[in-house]
Amino acid sequence: MSTELSRRNFLAGAATLSALAGAAALVGCGSSTTAADAGAAEATAAEATAWLGAAPGIAEFADEQTADVVVVGAGTGGMFAAAAAAEGGASVVVIEKGEDYGSVKDDLGAVNTKLQQEDGTTFDRAQMMLDYYRYSNARTDLRLFNAWFDNSAETVDWFTDLIAAKGVTMWHEAAVGDQEGLVAHWATGHSPAWPEDKDKKINGATVLGEYIQGLGGQIVFSMPMVELAVENGKVTGVVAQNADGGYVKYNASKGVVVATGGYAKNDEMMSALQPETLKMISSTWAPPTNTGDGIKACIWAGAAFDQTHSSMLFDRAAIATDALSGTGAESSMFWMGSQPWLKVNLNGERFTNEGTGVYDWILHSALNQPGNTYCTVFDSNWKTYAEQFVMHGCSRLFPFENGAPSNHDTAFAQSQIDQLAEKGMLVQADTLEELAKGLGLPEETFVATVERYNKLADAGVDEDFGKEGYRLSKLDTAPYFGVRQSGSLLATMDGIRINAKCQALREDGTVIEGLYVTGNDSGCYFDRSYINQATGAAAGRTVTFGRMIGKELAAL
Repeated sequence: MSTELSRRNFLAGAATLSALAGAAALVGCGSSTTAADAGAAEATAAEATAWLGAAPGIAEFADEQTADVVVVGAGTGGMFAAAAAAEGGASVVVIEKGEDYGSVKDDLGAVNTKLQQEDGTTFDRAQMMLDYYRYSNARTDLRLFNAWFDNSAETVDWFTDLIAAKGVTMWHEAAVGDQEGLVAHWATGHSPAWPEDKDKKINGATVLGEYIQGLGGQIVFSMPMVELAVENGKVTGVVAQNADGGYVKYNASKGVVVATGGYAKNDEMMSALQPETLKMISSTWAPPTNTGDGIKACIWAGAAFDQTHSSMLFDRAAIATDALSGTGAESSMFWMGSQPWLKVNLNGERFTNEGTGVYDWILHSALNQPGNTYCTVFDSNWKTYAEQFVMHGCSRLFPFENGAPSNHDTAFAQSQIDQLAEKGMLVQADTLEELAKGLGLPEETFVATVERYNKLADAGVDEDFGKEGYRLSKLDTAPYFGVRQSGSLLATMDGIRINAKCQALREDGTVIEGLYVTGNDSGCYFDRSYINQATGAAAGRTVTFGRMIGKELAAL
């Protein structure tokens, strides 16, 4: 076996940092440029790509195995790919870095499923496509969007039937009624109603794992990928490392599927590629195994990386009342953060429209505010207002019109209020002045802001920032509550460039034979942010593409 890594391929794979590399090249174009300038630019570019390193080039193996399909990662994308491949008759091996299954997400975005058809939910392909295009700054490859649009129903319907055999119901997120927000919401979400199980013996991963193994597939834990095996430009397998430190080569006669979950837990990659994101967050919810292994291995094999970078961010981190976002301060989950309560900066001033229901917009807006930090404030009538807001997706605290339960309810929200108060991260006060003091805000300015906001709520028209009238909520009933907020990082979403079959591409657009990528290791779909107006957009894409890949490989 030979693992190929030419300097040309290395540089092509590192093209995501082309701006820095280009800076090094451009210094030779002007007459005023010195050799020192060139050296500094090259050093800067080298520092920026330090996270990538070089392929290990392992040549000796303690063991060697062969299967039709080798899947890297026993999470959302990998398990759907493995299930489809095994279902199609292929021999399958799944290798997983962790000691147990990765997370298989529950909020699955799809269009035109049987459940949606029963509810009368319809989708306008052209309009939805335009929303994706706008949200990604036109960087969504619309061929990939069409692949998801055309195949997501079959994928979710298949999974609905699979869990039904276990006595588990799939719920569809119904439309949210007559009161449509300023940002249109696409009711794409599907979530299994898993039974209460303290041992977590039944969930998406265990159901799929049992199914895969029942079809003869093998799942190996504590087996991290080290690199891809490449022969004559084709990916032929995976090199992994076992618990004893020895290397195991898994040959793949039909293809390799990379689905390792992105790099949210790789501090070096996050610092190099997404420094802005780090200013907006105080917590990371991603599994500890999401360290970019798959992306780096693909780049070493010659694959191209997205040139812009993106993350899924939620406005659900509470921090200490004297802390600032992005500083490493202790944080706790604050699920109510996504509700459109009044939000003020550290000067006690309102600064944005809080009512869009798009979770990360407030975080981006807060980047222009003191300390990149803001406060969420509400009063004792919060339950009434939370129902009035008619929220969608996982921010909803009340059942949907068709009876589908929300991810969390008001009892959960109340428990969070109590817990945050115990930790000193939530301020409860009998007066607005006391609330301001507890949050470290100028009292006079804050009180004036609340008085202005209450007038707008009484009028039902937000003359200042244009928030929907039904999402205006007064603060006039003590006790009052307030939390300093930051963001939570769920996952990175930039990755390897792929075609509509999810095959990895080189910088010149040619296909790397034998290499398929899905989930947060794949690119060409998001840009900088997540399209929160389509529930399950990331997980739905991941499972759909995973199933497409598995079926494609089984048919080879």
